[in-house]
Amino acid sequence: MNSVKFLGTAGARFVVMRQARASGGLWLSLDDTNVLIDPGPGCLVRCLSSRPKLNPMDLDGIILTHRHLDHANDVNVMIEAMTNGGFKKRGVVFAPGDALDDDPVVLRYVRGHVDNIEVLKEKGKYKIGNISFSTPVKHVHGVETYGLNVYGSDVSVSLISDTKYFDGLESFYDGDVVIVNVVLFEEKEYIFHLSVGDAEKIFSFIKPKLGVLSHFGMTMIKAMPWEVAARLSRKVGVEVVAARDGWLLDLDKYTN
Repeated sequence: MNSVKFLGTAGARFVVMRQARASGGLWLSLDDTNVLIDPGPGCLVRCLSSRPKLNPMDLDGIILTHRHLDHANDVNVMIEAMTNGGFKKRGVVFAPGDALDDDPVVLRYVRGHVDNIEVLKEKGKYKIGNISFSTPVKHVHGVETYGLNVYGSDVSVSLISDTKYFDGLESFYDGDVVIVNVVLFEEKEYIFHLSVGDAEKIFSFIKPKLGVLSHFGMTMIKAMPWEVAARLSRKVGVEVVAARDGWLLDLDKYTN
């Protein structure tokens, strides 16, 4: 089964620190390749308490879209779990340069546990297992941040990670399924995150087979994301859903 498991849908520090939503990130299974994306606080616990349990040693790699804690807090423990405590060297870790350099979130002592560390760059193209992915544009987010276009043999997934909206953002993403990190219900000029209005522009342009809202801040949670998604569906003429903690999204429904 090709799928995305939402180990958490929390965005922004207050939702994470209160665990109003879980913050475990995404587990992508595509073409017999398993990739963990943005393992935030509680990721390991969410994997092991999932039904069925997700075994970190089944992972082929880990991707960090950026270094913030809600996306990277559990990366080191997940590297250890993926490699059986470092006794089985395996897997690839992909991360922006500033997650690896002067103040690294990927600790140096665990880097030797994996087969390779690859640095994400703007317009980068990468392969892992049987799938490929690209980081088409650098986001506007204070730290080095990239979204992802992930390509399988029959279905593609785009993850538009944290960013302030900028002209043309939506033109860089082309997935059959498009997941958008929507922290804000309404835009706030001084907060570099996407809002519902931004998601509307994105889905109206891309017209994916499925649009997914996730990574919610407090204003989104109070607005009831499932109702926001229903309104967006009617406005843009695209199926839009709100992710929930523990949800398994069946990608095979959206194949070419």
